[in-house]
Amino acid sequence: MRGRDLHHPQAVSRREGNRLHLDGEVTIQTTARVLSDAAAQVRDGVEVIDFSAVSEVDSAAVALALALVREARGLGRSIEFANLPPALANLASLYAVADFIPVAGR
Repeated sequence: MRGRDLHHPQAVSRREGNRLHLDGEVTIQTTARVLSDAAAQVRDGVEVIDFSAVSEVDSAAVALALALVREARGLGRSIEFANLPPALANLASLYAVADFIPVAGR
């Protein structure tokens, strides 16, 4: 497990301009923290959430994406997601919500 702390999985974010880069796990264990930070960033002008450095997702990542879309729309803005992990895209399709998660470049 390469020294990963199984009791306290980590997810962090880093902002570059209007893009928020998520890093680490976006799972039920981390989503509350990720959502709090990402929603604040959306309110501060982030337009793209980038999953390129995300190592693991579960169904909570789908809920996170939908919550951030709702946050942006509530502000009268749009948001896109970049580099979605295949597992997240598959879960969104399985739950029939993929059309509600705008993907950058699509």
